[in-house]
Amino acid sequence: MVQNAYRFEVTHHRRTLPKLSQPLRVVQLSDLHTGPFIGYSAVREWVNAANAQRPDLIVVTGDFVDHWFGRNLEELERVLLELRAPLGVWGVWGNHDHARFADLRGLESSLNRAGIHILNNSGVPLRNDLYLAGVDDVQRGSPDVLGALRNRPKDAACLLLAHNPDLIPDIPQEVDLTLCGHTHGGQIRLPGWGPVFTSSEHGQRFASGWVEERALPLAYVSRGLGTVIVPARLDCPAELAVFDLLPTP
Repeated sequence: MVQNAYRFEVTHHRRTLPKLSQPLRVVQLSDLHTGPFIGYSAVREWVNAANAQRPDLIVVTGDFVDHWFGRNLEELERVLLELRAPLGVWGVWGNHDHARFADLRGLESSLNRAGIHILNNSGVPLRNDLYLAGVDDVQRGSPDVLGALRNRPKDAACLLLAHNPDLIPDIPQEVDLTLCGHTHGGQIRLPGWGPVFTSSEHGQRFASGWVEERALPLAYVSRGLGTVIVPARLDCPAELAVFDLLPTP
């Protein structure tokens, strides 16, 4: 199981978003958990895999660091600086980021130097047909979905980043796609049972993959890349997700 903790797969997903006027390729990294179990060599491997997909946009849905992370932000900065995407690299805070840093300004400055922009209850138009928004963590932060969407153009597709999928029931239908992480897919999955523990108030409901419930907006929950508590995965490989988002024909 320890070996499985350091293997990951690249998953590919293809969806249409009605308000897009041209295709968009998004790579999602989530739950890096840089720290005692995840070193910089692993993060560099994920960075290289992300760049190899030639994305238009890269997003990181929280937990850049583990709550036991040391103080070498400079090395993390150097590794993440290699991420490349024409529309930029954007992220949101996770609960472990908050747990490690009582004041996130130092981490944010370091990520900014690495070319990563944090969306904390805010959004930005990236193209005429695309608005990207991000919210704070629901467990340790102060998420404000409506604040993040306040400046959204009505005629642009809206992509929302939220670390914890527990926020999904509070997201309005006007959001075309929400990308989350946090659960690690359970990290340990038992035959006939599924994820042992998801860190979600909803149990296995939002454990991983597509959320396509009629009453909820479309969302995807990544299994993440790092590990917590123990460096182990069982029947739940780490994931770097690639989304090819297309205009409606």
